[in-house]
Amino acid sequence: MTQVNYVERKHTDCEKWDALPEIFGENDLLPMWVADMDFQAPSCVLDALHQYISHGVFGYYRVPDSYYDSFIKWEEKHHGYRVEKDWIRFSPGVVSAFHWIIQFMTKPSDKVLVLTPVYYPFFHAIENNGRKLITSDLHNEGGVYTVDFEDFEKKIVENHVSAFILCSPHNPAGRVWTKEELKTMFDICRKHHVFVISDEIHHDLTFFGHKHTPSFSVGDYQDMMIAITAPSKTFNLAGCQNSIVLIPDDTLRKKWDDFVLGIHVTEGNSFGYIAARAAYEHGEEWLDNVRGIVSENYLFLKEDLKKELPDVVVSPLEGTYLAWIDFAKYLKPEELKPFMQKTCGLAFDYGDWFGNESYGTFVRMNLATSRENVARAVSAITSSLKKS
Repeated sequence: MTQVNYVERKHTDCEKWDALPEIFGENDLLPMWVADMDFQAPSCVLDALHQYISHGVFGYYRVPDSYYDSFIKWEEKHHGYRVEKDWIRFSPGVVSAFHWIIQFMTKPSDKVLVLTPVYYPFFHAIENNGRKLITSDLHNEGGVYTVDFEDFEKKIVENHVSAFILCSPHNPAGRVWTKEELKTMFDICRKHHVFVISDEIHHDLTFFGHKHTPSFSVGDYQDMMIAITAPSKTFNLAGCQNSIVLIPDDTLRKKWDDFVLGIHVTEGNSFGYIAARAAYEHGEEWLDNVRGIVSENYLFLKEDLKKELPDVVVSPLEGTYLAWIDFAKYLKPEELKPFMQKTCGLAFDYGDWFGNESYGTFVRMNLATSRENVARAVSAITSSLKKS
């Protein structure tokens, strides 16, 4: 049976554990924030990289067809749609990719829409490139988030929106959008000539019977959309900097190719390709075990909080390995960060990072770690709040 090994990461120059002083001003916190795993990558990845390192020559690398084949077969088996090799392009990260797409698909001062709360680098990509951020708040009903389609279309029309960045599955709300929800969003975008950037980095991480629908499997939207994914979240390979950009449309692919030729970033490093290929070819059992760990951590978190703090709202975990938790019944927005950090000794991604002040009582908690870390975090919160 494939093992999933928890590893101590402190003092290894990892951002999650070793960047605490820069981000939070303290070093002695339990980090439950950055979205990577505290697990070793699959053994098949380690074996492939060890073999490459043992060879000892790290010269110029030719990307083999087997790399593309491994991803194509993975998508067909796990997501039920056929990717063509010609669609596939490289970026060093999903975040880099949507920065680039914004640059060549929109103009300075164009309006770009996101659904909040949402992964905060979306905001940075829009604003850092001189575009204007437009937000449409998801509707929250007891922790379950849905798209307010009326507001979505209204914001597009009123602001003459040029592009929409979709997060699918949604980070941090944990939604796995249905095919019907995606189609409604895409039809609105088609109607109003809005280009779609679909961030699908968490697409392999779904739970409790929910299944990701790839954007290109929804319908005929190829001429108005680019999708991005990666093995980085799936197999904990973010440091390998290898992401996959999918562009079925010839005209859009030419735009991408012209842009990346201008910045001369058309391929990645050999380590990333080797790691990704090994993971897609042999990492399925490891991923199944990781999903089991994350789902059990989620159930533990939800049940323990419900027992000790019944008014805490934990959103259903349909996708991602990130829990979205609302402490509004116990803490005011100005109390949340001091409580979590000073009283509990915890480091989270805080709700207001993902949107406006209305998310000031939320935290996003990383569940891709040991049960002991999850239990320690929950215990610190519940014991401290029950004392107050």
